[in-house]
Amino acid sequence: MSDRHPAVELFLASSPALAERLVGLESAASSTSPALVLGEPGTGRSTFARLLHVGGGRAAAPLVELDPAASPATLFESELFGYRAGAFTGAERSQPGRVARAEGGTLILDHVEDLPLDGQPKLLRLLAERRYSPLGGVDTEANVRFVAIGPEDLERRVERAVFRRDLYHRLEVLTFHLPPLRSRGGDFPHLVARILDDLGRRFGRPGLRLAPAATEWMRSYDWPGNLRQLKNTIERQMLLSAGETLDPEPPPELARFRPTQVLSLAEAEKRAILAALQASRGHQGEAAKLLGVSRKGLWEKRKRYGIP
Repeated sequence: MSDRHPAVELFLASSPALAERLVGLESAASSTSPALVLGEPGTGRSTFARLLHVGGGRAAAPLVELDPAASPATLFESELFGYRAGAFTGAERSQPGRVARAEGGTLILDHVEDLPLDGQPKLLRLLAERRYSPLGGVDTEANVRFVAIGPEDLERRVERAVFRRDLYHRLEVLTFHLPPLRSRGGDFPHLVARILDDLGRRFGRPGLRLAPAATEWMRSYDWPGNLRQLKNTIERQMLLSAGETLDPEPPPELARFRPTQVLSLAEAEKRAILAALQASRGHQGEAAKLLGVSRKGLWEKRKRYGIP
């Protein structure tokens, strides 16, 4: 029996080709050193970063995430380090920052390339000395493991002087490059099986599968949006389908894989209603919301099409 954490076990089992490139995952999870997760958007960077937390010795401690792009650059320092009452106008009470909330656990810095330049030296000091100062407060020790998520070209941003070189080298102690989905052909059946299983459990629809024609074009597609795009494509088709077999249409550039099927407006509307009822497990109000119509309007359409 494996001693791996169940989440790590599932991740590696569903991605054999990726697992071969991530030989150091388990040892990295048990480390307290900073880690850097690089790759294209949609490749599973956030999932992998969280695995470094749940698969290690800090799993029972807080996991806190911060996206620098989600708040104005002027507020980044207070968001990261927190502030004390009276530190600035309007600061009536002390507010802990993300570092304090992650004490003993892990702090994930998503989109690290968006860190404001004037805030990077203070983050560098935090990484180097394990100390920081809340706005208006005193020097404080930090017991936090840092995991940063960034683009594949982060090093080139260093060369362009839009990201500090010393900060980059502090973060890259343990670096993982997640490959795009288009280079993970061997993982396709495992990933699809996991996605279908997850959807089946979430929506109460066991036995979901892809139609052979869909499997064919999906294997040939480059998936510029990577794993996220694959998941969205399958989930969207599930919500629009009433049966167990999902048959999403290929993108325009792959339309040669199947002839275009033209439905009458009535048939398209009937299928959409059936799919919404299936997704909402027959709940009239939820189905109406999915379709963007009123409950009364949905009921009238169900009578028109003979849908019980």
